[in-house]
Amino acid sequence: MPGSEGSSGRGGPLRGRGPAARAGGLIETEEVSLTFDDNRLASLVFGQYDQNVAHIERRLGVTATALGNHLVVKGGVEAAEKARKVFERLYARVRASGLPLTLGDVDGAIQETTQQGNLFPAAEVSAEPDRAVFDQIATRKRGAVRARNAAQDSYIKALRSHELVFAEGPAGTGKTWLAVGHAVSLLEQGHVERLILSRPAVEAGERLGFLPGDMREKVDPYLRPIYDALYDFMESRHVDRSLQTGIIEIAPLAFMRGRTLTNAVVLLDEAQNTTSMQMKMFLTRLGENSRMIITGDPSQIDLPPGQKSGLVEAVRVLDGVEGIGRVTFRDVDVVRHDLVRRIVTAYEAASHGEPDADRGPPPRRRPLS
Repeated sequence: MPGSEGSSGRGGPLRGRGPAARAGGLIETEEVSLTFDDNRLASLVFGQYDQNVAHIERRLGVTATALGNHLVVKGGVEAAEKARKVFERLYARVRASGLPLTLGDVDGAIQETTQQGNLFPAAEVSAEPDRAVFDQIATRKRGAVRARNAAQDSYIKALRSHELVFAEGPAGTGKTWLAVGHAVSLLEQGHVERLILSRPAVEAGERLGFLPGDMREKVDPYLRPIYDALYDFMESRHVDRSLQTGIIEIAPLAFMRGRTLTNAVVLLDEAQNTTSMQMKMFLTRLGENSRMIITGDPSQIDLPPGQKSGLVEAVRVLDGVEGIGRVTFRDVDVVRHDLVRRIVTAYEAASHGEPDADRGPPPRRRPLS
């Protein structure tokens, strides 16, 4: 087979093409060989027990065999070329960070490679496999975190260019996590002086009753997801110190009335559980040099029956208002886990006119006599 094997950081492709019989026809296939110059980094790319390799095989419909720092990919011409670019991109990423990859990182590289192929000529993509396509945010602890799909890319761009951003979509799409990361980056860069976190205290279909403790201890259970994101992007000692000094403030939604929030990033999470009055009150708290981020999932409203969601109403009323950004995530944008994506898709399909299995078939009508 003609070709030469390289030993550069990106690896050297060794290609061979030939026809393969599939579904009664001949489909041209390609074999690509990659050799990476650092065994340890190659192992980070391949993942524990080659799980990243297996994931790419499933997503792109190729077969890949990893041995040491060597990889052979076989499949259709387009799929094999895309797999090569994905592996090269992942290698460039671990070479820069030295950190292991998650399956979410792999999915992000696949989507980024697909998007890059649509934006840039093939020769340019081949020469610069890690050329930035999706935007990123950076904090001192976490470093650069790049968007994993086009929706997250649009979200990060909206956060940078708008003073007020609405983010709607199902669980697991990174709405809250990226919002906290962006807020922390603004705080660390000195663009704002405070980070204010708020969330409506509405239980998810259950009544917890009286909660002991001071105001922060009462609200903490509702803000646990935001705390988790904070500790992802900041050292724990910095989080604790910022909470003590008021740089990071936990503000129950009911206590926001009458305030003007200046020089701050204000994050309202689970906004689908706000009432119309609460949402209007919250939106009018925005002061000078402040940013406001509102996240929520309209499919998970826990308000009493007949109560209108403030998020749903605000998005409709404020549509087209200058200075307001809106990003809508879908089930395909879930990055938490493949199974979560499938669960969200199943529920989405069930909510579009399919009968409820628990209710059984509709009653039979007796003919009119």
